Amino acid sequence: MLIGLNIRNVVLIESLDLGIGPGLTALTGETGAGKSIILDALGLATGARADAGLVRRGAAQASVTAMFDLAPSHTVWSMLDDKGLGYAPGEELILRRLLGADGRSRAFVNDQATSVGVLKDLGNLLLEVHGQHETVGLLDARNHRPLLDQFGDCGAALNACGRTWETWRMARQRLETLRDQTQKAAQDLDMLTLRLEELDRLAPKAGEETQLAAQRALLGASEKALTEIAAAREAFSGESLTQKLAQAFRAVERARERAVQAGASPDSPAVTRLTTAAATIDRALVEAQEAAAAIDLAAEAFDFEPDQLDKAEERLFALRAMARKLNVPVEGLPAARIEIAQTLAAVESADEALKAAAAEAEQARVLYRAAASDLTARRQQAGHALALAVEGELAPLKLDKARFRVAIEPLTAERAGPAGMDRIEFEVMTNPGAPFGGLGVIASGGELSRFALALKAALAGRADQAQPLMIFDEVDQGVGGAVADAVGLRLRKLAANTQVLVVTHSPQVAARANAHWRVAKAGDGDSVSTRLDILPEPEREEELARMLSGANVTEAARAAARALMG
Repeated sequence: MLIGLNIRNVVLIESLDLGIGPGLTALTGETGAGKSIILDALGLATGARADAGLVRRGAAQASVTAMFDLAPSHTVWSMLDDKGLGYAPGEELILRRLLGADGRSRAFVNDQATSVGVLKDLGNLLLEVHGQHETVGLLDARNHRPLLDQFGDCGAALNACGRTWETWRMARQRLETLRDQTQKAAQDLDMLTLRLEELDRLAPKAGEETQLAAQRALLGASEKALTEIAAAREAFSGESLTQKLAQAFRAVERARERAVQAGASPDSPAVTRLTTAAATIDRALVEAQEAAAAIDLAAEAFDFEPDQLDKAEERLFALRAMARKLNVPVEGLPAARIEIAQTLAAVESADEALKAAAAEAEQARVLYRAAASDLTARRQQAGHALALAVEGELAPLKLDKARFRVAIEPLTAERAGPAGMDRIEFEVMTNPGAPFGGLGVIASGGELSRFALALKAALAGRADQAQPLMIFDEVDQGVGGAVADAVGLRLRKLAANTQVLVVTHSPQVAARANAHWRVAKAGDGDSVSTRLDILPEPEREEELARMLSGANVTEAARAAARALMG
């Protein structure tokens, strides 16, 4: 709900602070007094296009601040989240617009700088304007379906339709993906079969490249290694180390025996040292023999077949060539073989998979069509009820010759979607015998405003969400008496569920308002300004009398005003 409007230096308004309550507020005043300035100022605060001509003459800038008190569940708050604008729970929403004399403007939401586009997006959620030159939303057929669904309480059916649509969409996507994969695999069938045969003949093993590379390096070094081993063998051949060690062992043993025979004690230093020398030479002899055997074994390790290096290199080159063909590392060849085999198996079983996916998609399509058909039936029922309700409002508004209907036409399969298979448009027939057409066929702004009022009155009370402030600008144009009274009654009825502001020249309409504002010019020819007065009951009676009789207010007019206020 709009609770306040502060205007500074807008056209003829120097300074104006308005507090606005719930229900119906009437804005009256003589032609040219500046009633439209109030609406222009509100439009500025909610993102309307700015014109430097709105800045009061002599002022550097104009400013307008609109304050709203909204429920925590209002969609405005989620929009602020999307726009990255902060707010505190329970606080008011404050929209502010500054317009310089040079035509440049700045926008703020709760004192946070933002774009005029954000103000406009917020304004679309916060107010509707139905007037001589614009009827927000009603002329756009894209808004008719949500209005009808809201009127007909079609939310559950709409959600079911959306869910089944998404299921069908995903099933179609899976089927299409499977078809593409199968088609591509079928096109590559011969090539994949050839590659699998090559891999089966090659039989690559995990870690084989590393092993072959190491073997090739070893084989390449084997010739030089054998030469060195031969030199080591030579060191043990002929007057070899082992023979010399054996001779040394026997010589030391003879020396020890002679010393003992000569009477030396076994524990004497000479005998002990000879014994130690003999044992040491014996160990060296044993180790020399073991070393000679180890050299022979090492030589055997380098005893390769003559073509073994060629075979290792040939195998390594074959593995690397296949890896290049498949664009994988050599280590990836075993996995590539498994993948190719699985792909060929999938091609063989593709028909069964495609049949299963097609059956799933068809089942999802049937469920969607059933949900969409149910939604269509509910819309048709709601459309009939809405047409009766709107036509019931038309006659009292002097639109008795007009007819209203909700046109529901099936969409093509390509245009069906989560909101169903219906194209919905509100249509009118303005004169008997004329064809039905969109709301744009109503040429008169006053008629369009009254038609909007009839439609809004029919929709009143059926909304399950917060309603915006509705502004009707001279909805009573060209009517008077009982028709004007009917307009006032319907505005009052509409205001029971939302906030309504009406700019009117009709005393019958103004008399139905919960609050009455009067706009007037003040000052002389050199300095003219617009003044707005919130009228208490006595002054309100006088204003209604003026609207009834003109400049000369009579007692009869006052009596008629009291009667209107009832």
